[in-house]
Amino acid sequence: MKIYLNGEIVCESEARVSVFDRGFMYGDGVFETMRSYGGVVFKIDGHIRRLRRSLNMTSLSLPLSDEDLHEAIYSTLRANDLTEAVVRLSVTRGTGPAGLSMALCGKPSIVIAARLFSPYPQDYYTNGIKLITAKIVRTPPGALNPMIKSLNFLNNILAKQEADGTGAQEALMLNINGHMAECAASNIFFAKGDTLYTPSVKSGILDGVMRAHVLQLASETGINALEGEFFPATLYRADEVFVTNSIMEIMPVSAVDGVSYQVGQVTLKLMEEFKRRMPPGQIEK
Repeated sequence: MKIYLNGEIVCESEARVSVFDRGFMYGDGVFETMRSYGGVVFKIDGHIRRLRRSLNMTSLSLPLSDEDLHEAIYSTLRANDLTEAVVRLSVTRGTGPAGLSMALCGKPSIVIAARLFSPYPQDYYTNGIKLITAKIVRTPPGALNPMIKSLNFLNNILAKQEADGTGAQEALMLNINGHMAECAASNIFFAKGDTLYTPSVKSGILDGVMRAHVLQLASETGINALEGEFFPATLYRADEVFVTNSIMEIMPVSAVDGVSYQVGQVTLKLMEEFKRRMPPGQIEK
């Protein structure tokens, strides 16, 4: 595997950062995970915009323009001869002396890695996956704003660990008020009748790039979509449920906490519309 590291493409064995890098020491950094279809990165501009927001919210400077980031991402894909891929872009605050102060930190560390996309089991899309509601509560915005896609992902990891322990594929996380927020690695949607619902940013979520795309698809296909604050009891009364992220796309849910759902018409319509718009149609480059 070839890795982009601070402006150079190097072999994986040479892709090293210092043990004093603040990303390693404190999780002091941000990242984006993207998917490439046929050599074209899906919604690359949306991912870069969100990366910029995370950088701004953490006062982390990046000496690369958007055009530079485009070229770095595609150079990494070309170096690995990949077209169907998962791409991760990570930026840390770089190395610095021990302690929390940012004042003496050096240049940021910039790492881009691309790997071959490994498809999820087809059964996940045909019949759906299982969710549990995690006991781990989503970190509140007043502690760490979830709109920062931070390298410190321990909150989500512990929730996913809960799901793994029950045989579920994902964990639904609630906020401190008991409202649904998001899943460990995805956003959640549910439908009742012909109306689609999803937690709003007020619920303490990372506003996923695929989430925004699904809301756009809903608008353009005549599906009424509402964002709001919802308790799990509302989800249990839903007709259908699905989760989204840029890697899994739109994935149906068959059960949440033992409550079963069918893969319904709203979910199927959105899945079909997403596939219909695949490259060379609507994907940005």
